[in-house]
Amino acid sequence: MRFGWPISIAYFLVVQPVFAQNQEVKRSSVPDWAQPSELLPVPETATGAIFVRRQDVLIHLDKTGEQHHTSFRIKILDPSALALGNLSISWNPVSGAPLVHAIKIHRDGDVVDLLKDSKFEVLRRENELEAAKLSGLLTAVLRISDLRVSDELEFSFTIPQNDPTLGSNSSGLLFVAGEPANGRYRLGLSWDGGQKPKIAMTEDMAAVARETSQSIEFLFDNPPLIMPPKDAPPRYNWQRITQYSDFPDWQSVSRHFAPLYKEASRLGNASPLKAEASRIAAKYQTPLERAKAALKLVQNDIRYIYVGLDGGNYKPVSADETWQLRYGDCKGKTALLIALLAELGIESEAVLVNNNGYDDGTKDRLPSPFLFDHVLVRAKIDGATYWLDGTLPAIVPPQTEPLLPYRSALPLLDSGAALETFEWKTPTRPDEINLHEIDAREGFDQLATIRNTRIVRGIDGVQMHLQLSPLTKAQLTNSLRQQMIGDTWQSIDDVQWRYDQKAQASILTIIGKGIVEWENDGGGAKSFSLPGGGFNPPERRVRAAEQDQTAPFFSKPEYSCYVTTVRIPSSTKAANWWYNTSFDTKIFGRTYYRGFELRDNAIRMIRGSRVDQPEIDAVSAQRDNARIKSFDNSMANIYYDPSNNEIGGGNEKPVPATYELDWTADDVPCLPTSKGG
Repeated sequence: MRFGWPISIAYFLVVQPVFAQNQEVKRSSVPDWAQPSELLPVPETATGAIFVRRQDVLIHLDKTGEQHHTSFRIKILDPSALALGNLSISWNPVSGAPLVHAIKIHRDGDVVDLLKDSKFEVLRRENELEAAKLSGLLTAVLRISDLRVSDELEFSFTIPQNDPTLGSNSSGLLFVAGEPANGRYRLGLSWDGGQKPKIAMTEDMAAVARETSQSIEFLFDNPPLIMPPKDAPPRYNWQRITQYSDFPDWQSVSRHFAPLYKEASRLGNASPLKAEASRIAAKYQTPLERAKAALKLVQNDIRYIYVGLDGGNYKPVSADETWQLRYGDCKGKTALLIALLAELGIESEAVLVNNNGYDDGTKDRLPSPFLFDHVLVRAKIDGATYWLDGTLPAIVPPQTEPLLPYRSALPLLDSGAALETFEWKTPTRPDEINLHEIDAREGFDQLATIRNTRIVRGIDGVQMHLQLSPLTKAQLTNSLRQQMIGDTWQSIDDVQWRYDQKAQASILTIIGKGIVEWENDGGGAKSFSLPGGGFNPPERRVRAAEQDQTAPFFSKPEYSCYVTTVRIPSSTKAANWWYNTSFDTKIFGRTYYRGFELRDNAIRMIRGSRVDQPEIDAVSAQRDNARIKSFDNSMANIYYDPSNNEIGGGNEKPVPATYELDWTADDVPCLPTSKGG
């Protein structure tokens, strides 16, 4: 989790049609609840780009919503920090106009007051179109002139926040950045009578909290860097954070937002989507086929663009409007898909998820919608549960498991739904398979014919599809020739790429000529390290003394497989060839496997690596640290010795030839526990 510098507030901005009176920056005095903190003296030994004499980030809750106040006075120590003189404020016009309280330069005991004569340039943020965003926000920009090193810049402003989709609920968080500049930081949350929300603090925030009946404050002087325990699961990054929420439980969040999708998915009597649903029903007979067709329609015919207008980040645009516009974000696409499925008699619901991978630990947070950044559809079809995401390419059909490994999800139901958490499952098929066939029959000193195939599944396979599908075969071939011809590849004669719908995988095959880097071992003996055959030894799982020694260790889940076949030179005999030993072990929750076989004048190798446990406890990690020395991390080497006619192979395992097996199948022999291994 990465947070801004030096202090950030995370909250959702909602945009409605612009109110003319709220399009300009206004001036006002500082609110009573936002009086500045005391200045911290600048040490003579201060280093870095800036020193923060004070920075206040305060939120006030009242009947109208939230008021977000930011105020700072910063000493400029280095020319690189002069860019802080480019001030900007972004806001939601429907909530009100931003209020600026102070703009000053403090220099050698004098004060230059810039507030009265300052003129902000107000911009719309539609310059985000290149990022597929229509935010509708306004941004006021002020470029301060004559700012110098050693000056102190003071800036203070308040932005009203009133999200109509939240109603009377407030939700958000305050946090100190992970790598703040030295100085004083004050965070605060205050409320009018009867507006107090639930509050949850991390231990480091609770240690400095100062509470009253109507406020809570946190003061940090020269806060240290945040150092989560090394290699700990993502939830351990949740540090120096205070969360607040008016939602009593997850069911209330679910109930609150469910009507938005119910309303957005309701079709008008003359909706053209009814005809689309009828067309799908006439063409396809089964519910699953119809769901696939409906999903494909949303994926193909509605281009993705973030829409932060007319209801903002939470409220979806109606299905009919999204269909008319032919663009929409995840909310609009979800509402449209739910509408189509309903017309087809398929039960479905909107589900909130987090695509950024920050949902580890969501169950331990206060109930809040801001913990999610994506919404998709979950449907019941023929007694089974399917996940449908209208923002993905049409190559991704309804799936029994989400494409991304979500840890938490919140269904949106009128009756309310509890937060769902998902246990991690050991993958049964590789995320990536690399197939190498090296035909060296022409001899040691000749170019070999090389065939390399890469099979990629999951989100990486989808991204590969997005990258390669726009290219013609000629463009792809030329690009790969430019990138790859060199030390090994001497020519690329053919390139084949496709997306296998059944296997849900991108498949890229390259065929050409290349150099086999045979090592000369003397006396005519040769050796060669097979591509993809070696294992890097795992790193020791240790942490600095000041870090939590009891936290578990995390490994990013992955499952890879390498299969290599070398057809030996025709001038040699199989009896003169052998290879190093096979390998089968498990350490730090990961399985490592390598097998060899010599048959039909070819040496075959298979190598698999799979994370079976994404987390292991600290005690197990210490035990496995002691096992690293015995970890066989040698390369997968093959050897030829013409002086010995009775060698012939080694510690053999059954290994299929590179291209004699369907490697897109669900069960391939990449590990000893797999069928055929």
